[in-house]
Amino acid sequence: QVQVAESGGGSVQPGGSLRLSCEVSGSVVEIKDMGWYRVAPGKQREWVATVGTDGGTKYSASVQGRFITSRHNAEATAYLQLNSLTPEDTGVYFCGAETGVFVSGVPFRFWGSGTQVTVSS
Repeated sequence: QVQVAESGGGSVQPGGSLRLSCEVSGSVVEIKDMGWYRVAPGKQREWVATVGTDGGTKYSASVQGRFITSRHNAEATAYLQLNSLTPEDTGVYFCGAETGVFVSGVPFRFWGSGTQVTVSS
């Protein structure tokens, strides 16, 4: 059984910063890419960023230059630094941990329950 737990969310004013964490625990399984996603009110899930096992990163255009993701492989933990936040960044942020297994061509991910980020003045 693999557990994924996000933390670090909160309420901040526009221009503020937060640091989210994603910890993977449980059964011994090799985690490949760790991705960050968010669900804004009334919208569908949106991919935000991904960090690979080699530390390589990818970002969506909406967060490029503002968010930074990283990981600590030995601790099976990923981080997402959110900077220059705007109200449009409000949402529940989820971490998806991939093991390299595909189901019907789609990467299987273990998900956490998310952490709320609210940006408002």
